[in-house]
Amino acid sequence: MTATTSAQRPLTLLGLGDMGTALARTWLAAGHPLTVWNRTPAKAEALAAEGAAVAATAAEAVAANGLVVVCLLDDASVGAALDGVDLAGKDVVNLTTGRPSEGRARAAWAAERGARFVDAGIMATPVMIGNPGAYVLYSGSRALIDAHRSTLEVPAAVRYVGEDPGHAALYDVALLSAMYGMFGGISHAFALIEGEDIAPKELAPLLSEWLGAMGFFVGNAAERLASRDFTTGVVSNLAMQVAATGTLLRTAEEQGVSTELILPYVDLMRRRLAAGGGAHAGEDTAGAITLLKR
Repeated sequence: MTATTSAQRPLTLLGLGDMGTALARTWLAAGHPLTVWNRTPAKAEALAAEGAAVAATAAEAVAANGLVVVCLLDDASVGAALDGVDLAGKDVVNLTTGRPSEGRARAAWAAERGARFVDAGIMATPVMIGNPGAYVLYSGSRALIDAHRSTLEVPAAVRYVGEDPGHAALYDVALLSAMYGMFGGISHAFALIEGEDIAPKELAPLLSEWLGAMGFFVGNAAERLASRDFTTGVVSNLAMQVAATGTLLRTAEEQGVSTELILPYVDLMRRRLAAGGGAHAGEDTAGAITLLKR
């Protein structure tokens, strides 16, 4: 029997939902000794057959290994599972989706119990785990990441975003918010062609191509927000954009499509244009972002 190598370090995983199960299987396939616990024991049976050690309690699972990965429903579930559990000397990786404030509070909670802690945001679906393109955002203890990077990189690439334990969740929510905004625009686009002699599959490649071409806005907006220069090198200014939205809204009305998914952004651009009494007319639309901060 060979000794366990650094690439096969043992770890504990709490939580065996779809994501937890996907994570468990990648670690097991890579040869990592894995102890698992789930509130519903039946979910652990298949993993036991694949080589996982099943703990009867969360405390037993935590005691088994120095690295403890938590992938539960929400922050309240994390607190309930680890209530009264001895975390002294443990490295706790929280993969549970939460808010920045919860990540910071949980980091302080872990420190009080003698544990190192990182919070995380999984930028992947369960089927993506173990495949190229999947990554996890981590923030908190850099020492923890440095100690366990090779293990954490087995299911998904590690992207460390800083010592502030709330930043992984903030990045996560920012990325997901952009995704849902994009989904809203895509949904509106498909709704416009409903009832017309245009198959969704005919629109789809054009839509993908156009969204890809518009990806430049991300970098452009970042540069303008950093410099607060919204006027240099503008190609399609705010006044022009606002004027063009009238056609979008009237077309939606003629097609019998609600404007509820695009009207909020249209209204934001209109507010920016009106706020300066015309002074913002020549700006890039990124200036409208400044109105969102309360």
